[in-house]
Amino acid sequence: MAVSQDVSTMNFRALLENAAQKWGDRYALIFDNTGEKITFKEMYEQTGKISSVFHHLGIQKNDKIGLMLPNIPKFPLTWLSIGSIGAVMVPINFTYQSYDAGYILDHSEARLVVTTSEKVDMLYNIRQENRLSYKIMTVDAPNDLGDYYFLDVMQSLSTYQFPKTPVFSDSVVNIQYTSGTTGRPKGCMLSHYYWMNIGIKASQASFFGLDENDILLTAQPYYYIDPQWNTIVSLVTGATLVVLERFRPSLFWEKVREYHVTFFYCLGSMPALLLKMPESEVERNHSVRFVGCSAIPPTLHHQLETRWGVKWFEIFGMTETGYDLTMTTEEHDQYIGTGALGRPAFGREARVVDDHDLSVDRGKVGELVIRGIGMMDGYYKNEEATKEVFRNGWFHTGDLVRVDENGMFYYVGRKKDMIRRGGENISAVEVEEAIMTHECVNLAACISVDDELRGEEVKVYIVSSEPVPDKDEYVQNIIQYCEQKLASFKIPRYWELKDSLPLTPSERIAKHVLKQEKEDLRMESYDRIDQMWRY
Repeated sequence: MAVSQDVSTMNFRALLENAAQKWGDRYALIFDNTGEKITFKEMYEQTGKISSVFHHLGIQKNDKIGLMLPNIPKFPLTWLSIGSIGAVMVPINFTYQSYDAGYILDHSEARLVVTTSEKVDMLYNIRQENRLSYKIMTVDAPNDLGDYYFLDVMQSLSTYQFPKTPVFSDSVVNIQYTSGTTGRPKGCMLSHYYWMNIGIKASQASFFGLDENDILLTAQPYYYIDPQWNTIVSLVTGATLVVLERFRPSLFWEKVREYHVTFFYCLGSMPALLLKMPESEVERNHSVRFVGCSAIPPTLHHQLETRWGVKWFEIFGMTETGYDLTMTTEEHDQYIGTGALGRPAFGREARVVDDHDLSVDRGKVGELVIRGIGMMDGYYKNEEATKEVFRNGWFHTGDLVRVDENGMFYYVGRKKDMIRRGGENISAVEVEEAIMTHECVNLAACISVDDELRGEEVKVYIVSSEPVPDKDEYVQNIIQYCEQKLASFKIPRYWELKDSLPLTPSERIAKHVLKQEKEDLRMESYDRIDQMWRY
């Protein structure tokens, strides 16, 4: 669809008003776990009320407000309200405990935290122990340790309206902390323009073509960026967004059918987990027109499309940069299963460079660097990290790619996810994908283990798709399978079986957590070379 107004210059308040005028009584949000449905008109009215509450509490422009909420309507409504008065949202993972939540609250200099009553004790203790000054507001019920109960404050007001604070499109609206694989999380400063840019690109991409007749679905937590951009896309296009409590592979397609979903986005381990679900006679009975996915596993791409009878399109982006590379409808079919990411999206330029920031030849592997409009303004209170990623006018993604003679970009792996074994470069992603094609493997994650002889060895963590009565037989079976799939030097030396793997909020395997689990990473693993279990 073509966006009729210049949405790029809007702020949240203007976007909400525009959507209410265009699609007033149509549903904007549907929450599966609570059954609540909110129209575009109600969305505008409720954000106005919440904005009035913040104004009454003395929240000023650029004040930081922490949001520690599950997937309930108050999350997107509060976020949009915060942005509408020129304040800044700091989303906090709802599963965080005192150490990780405390760091974000301290570093962001939050003035207020909006949460549920179950989190008040922890937030109160964080405040006391770290000598912080933020106030605590609950949205579900009063709490003696909390400072405010939302309903009490709202009922004390005589009028509800958006404060007349001037808010510009370049004003920061999010400090979005990314999961730190090294060091502490970094806070990406995202402006209104960042979000408008994503909304426009998503609505106008050749395979999207979204309008008010579409129904979107998100299964990720709102403190992560994907439900947030889905919300903006809904406000730009008039589409309805269905919000699930969380991602449950066994129920996912059932919900897709129940709500007549036409588009959803997934990433990380989600595609592989969906494929592991038992096949059903009704699994092609759905309304999905297309699926968006980041880093579609090449070995699974054909299978994903064949099983559900719908095209899966690559969408490449990062929290820091938004929407960067995309596949077109015209080119989709010829690149299925190739690992192709697509071409630069509107407003983006992309290059492939070596360690000296010099462009590499076509077909050679290097780091993807990008530049263009609507990217983050930098890392909050971290100028050194900002300068490190924005070098020579380009953002350095840390992703290894190659580009062919036709200008098509292909994903190779994370720069920090390459394993150097005896002079050979091994892509952890490639090994993981090969192992996960085995019917008895649910998840696989490869990391490097230091080795005196070869520099690094490959270790793989496996979650089986079924009970494992005999570990030796199971591991040998997978090793023999790998011998038919991979070059011998790529086959992992160390094999560890686990019941589950730690995941980031974006459903990616948290490898940095695995690397910190034990001092000697060889322990509790089967050693393929020495043919023994190490304990």
